[in-house]
Amino acid sequence: MKRRELLTAAGLGLGAVALSACSDQTASIGGNPTQPEQRFRWKMVTSWPQNFPGLGTTAQRFAETVNSLSNGRLTVQVFAAGELVPALEVFDAVSSGTAELGHSAAYYWKGKSPAAPFFTAVPFGMNAQEMNAWLYEGGGLELWQQAYASMGVLPLPCGNTGVQMAGWFNKEINSLEDLRGLKIRMPGFGGEVLARAGATTVNLPGSEIFSSLQNGVIDATDWVSPYNDLAFGLHQAAKYYYYPGWQEPCAVLELSINQQAFETLPEDLQGIVREAARSTNQFMLDEYTRRNAEALDTLVNEHQVQLRRLPDEVLDRLRELSKEVLEETADADALNRQVWDSMEAFREKVWAYHAISEKTMYDLRG
Repeated sequence: MKRRELLTAAGLGLGAVALSACSDQTASIGGNPTQPEQRFRWKMVTSWPQNFPGLGTTAQRFAETVNSLSNGRLTVQVFAAGELVPALEVFDAVSSGTAELGHSAAYYWKGKSPAAPFFTAVPFGMNAQEMNAWLYEGGGLELWQQAYASMGVLPLPCGNTGVQMAGWFNKEINSLEDLRGLKIRMPGFGGEVLARAGATTVNLPGSEIFSSLQNGVIDATDWVSPYNDLAFGLHQAAKYYYYPGWQEPCAVLELSINQQAFETLPEDLQGIVREAARSTNQFMLDEYTRRNAEALDTLVNEHQVQLRRLPDEVLDRLRELSKEVLEETADADALNRQVWDSMEAFREKVWAYHAISEKTMYDLRG
């Protein structure tokens, strides 16, 4: 009797172990223990040169984070600008399914969605801290996703440079007259504002900026900020480095996801993509805060770059023109108006506190 009881107990124990193993396997592969674990191999196209500091390495960091957190179930291969598609065709590649992911900036896609530039940078607008809060807490991300929904693309914030520089110039800017006829590379709303001020603006991918500036195809260019500008060697192609970056008080980088591909992922992998984008978004801002300070010191003290502030007369006029451009853009489309009104309302609400907190501390700190 005792022997039979022992054998019965052992059998039940082995059965429980087998059932547990089966349950674990079922849970890990979606309920079908006869199929192997599903894995996904995705391509990410970018607008950045190969391994370019800050921009390109941010895309690579996102890919590595996804690969690691998913334990290899979702792997992302990064393609630099021109390797799979040209720099300014990232959106089309993701929308069509040529690539599942893209890393770029939304203001390049104004021709696809007139609201797109709002989600990168607004002249004299919100800084990175305010922009992130609007996107994640103020309804901005929902509006961004609404803007792309008809094209089958899901956007997420995936990086931020913080406040940029006004750019590199081979001509001094002492008055509004100096802007007239100036040939400058500047995308987004900033480019439209300068065009109204009399400049001739062009949109060039990063890989063409140095040669165009050096050869006189353009007189001036914005790019990003000291970290990236030093990496591009722009101090070798232009004499004057102007601030402040009125045109981009922050610059949100965009992770674009093919909506159909995203919906094929299990919920846990969808969550990993979202959280990897969010952590990368903060990581890039942290990195740029340090790297920009170091690079500016190098540019000024080692390369004797002439650091200049734009005259108040010029900044005041650019602010007036920015209001005109933004209001006209908002009036042109119902979604544009919704986005701009949302941004302005959020900025005003936040400023009521930041005026007595952030700004006051900056002033006191000196």
